[in-house]
Amino acid sequence: MKKKIQPITILKIIAILMLFGALAHNPYAYYQILRWVTAAIAGYAAYIAHEHRKTAWAWILAITAVLYNPIAPIYLDRETWAIIDLIVAVVIFISIFKAQGTIEKRSS
Repeated sequence: MKKKIQPITILKIIAILMLFGALAHNPYAYYQILRWVTAAIAGYAAYIAHEHRKTAWAWILAITAVLYNPIAPIYLDRETWAIIDLIVAVVIFISIFKAQGTIEKRSS
């Protein structure tokens, strides 16, 4: 049986690609968009992890969402953000396989 790719997986791949893209020299607007995209995807992924009872992943992804929060941004130098972007890209990649589970349907 073929396994269907979940929408959250596609969103996570978009975030990963954008995080790797942040390692290049881009206009400031790219990094602003990166914050919105990463915060939104990490927040949504945290919610899904929580729904699947993956508490540790829910916290990791929620902290990631706060770190990339565009409303109250955290300002760090470019080199520090490059390291964080790489780490977060790897964490999100791992979460594709570890943070998503199946919710068992309960019979009523």
